[in-house]
Amino acid sequence: MELRPVPASVAKQAELRKLEGNAAFKKERIGAAIDAYTEAITLCPNIVVYWTNRALCYQKRKEWTKVEEDCKKALELDKDSVKAHYMLGLALLERQEYAGGVKELEKAFDLGRGTNPVGCMVEEIWQSLAKAKYMEWEHSSSKRSWRLQNLKETCEKALAEYHFLGDSLAEDASEDAANDHSAQLELLKEVFSKAALLDTPTQVPDYLCCKITLDIFRDPVITPSGVTYERAVLLEHLKQVGKFDPLTREPLEQHQLVPNLAIKQAVQVYLNEHGWAYKMS
Repeated sequence: MELRPVPASVAKQAELRKLEGNAAFKKERIGAAIDAYTEAITLCPNIVVYWTNRALCYQKRKEWTKVEEDCKKALELDKDSVKAHYMLGLALLERQEYAGGVKELEKAFDLGRGTNPVGCMVEEIWQSLAKAKYMEWEHSSSKRSWRLQNLKETCEKALAEYHFLGDSLAEDASEDAANDHSAQLELLKEVFSKAALLDTPTQVPDYLCCKITLDIFRDPVITPSGVTYERAVLLEHLKQVGKFDPLTREPLEQHQLVPNLAIKQAVQVYLNEHGWAYKMS
């Protein structure tokens, strides 16, 4: 979006309108906040925060179409706006556009943890992303379960017809034929049970979980001691508790942390195959 620079006096007026909007928002006067941010946008439409602030107001009112419009405007100005990607993702999810919504939330999460990995907004984004991914899995899982059940019933019917035809052609139906039919049904049951295992929640492997939170990793880092932790949790430990490894007690500085890309990739593969695990994180 190419916009002409505005005079300093106009920019100052726009900033005052933004401050008025902020004050109104804090008092939950959402309509007044929207009016103030709209005035700021009219005066100075090239400031990203004016658009995202108004989008947040619309989000409070659940006016998702307007949230989407304002976020898209904001992203034209700054393609790396964490708030714009986040709220756009929420708006798309409300329209049940799961793929697009998840994509925007993932972008917001990656940008957010790169700038402020311990920020509360990163946690909020992750919770929304995990919920969306779980809903996406739940929807797909239900469809798979229905298809498997239909296929199982079709196979059972075909087996029954096959054995009925065999028995009608035989001079006398043997006990062996009945046993064979039962064995085939058991085998069929076993096959479909195994097919359903991927959609059956179990316990996430320990090596994919942080030793402090016991939750599945999101942004794993490894210390010189060889222990892997969740980045945000470890940074909080270094800040609040002390500069040492929580398990080994060895001295530890933030600059010594290295992303554990192998574990990060393993977690992503696991989550792709076991979408139910998003609910457990």
